[in-house]
Amino acid sequence: MKRNIYLIIAGVINLFTAFIHVIAGQFDLVDPLIESALNQQIKTEWLSVWHIITVTLFLSAFYLLRQGIKPSKNDTKQLIQFIGFLYTLYAFVFVICSLFMSKFAPQWILLLPIGILAILGATKSV
Repeated sequence: MKRNIYLIIAGVINLFTAFIHVIAGQFDLVDPLIESALNQQIKTEWLSVWHIITVTLFLSAFYLLRQGIKPSKNDTKQLIQFIGFLYTLYAFVFVICSLFMSKFAPQWILLLPIGILAILGATKSV
């Protein structure tokens, strides 16, 4: 099977996003939250959600890269489309929240290309 450049690029951007999330997010968001006066239950749940996102970012990056480099013979189009739509919707959430809160949240700049490239890659898959 032929390599899928859309999925490879989406996977690389996704992996880059995952590392930004883990490194920069730790300093900019996680550390201040842990040191804040918020209720311990709220901190625990927020930290859990943060790391659910971490897991999602790394696993989806791995999957997109694997499918881009060495496509599976199994029908993976629907899963790749799902990842694409998920990331596209994540991007829209950041845009809408930025508008609602009148504060620019740049995360959508990385999430939207992952979503679009995954959707395009799904059309080229298996």
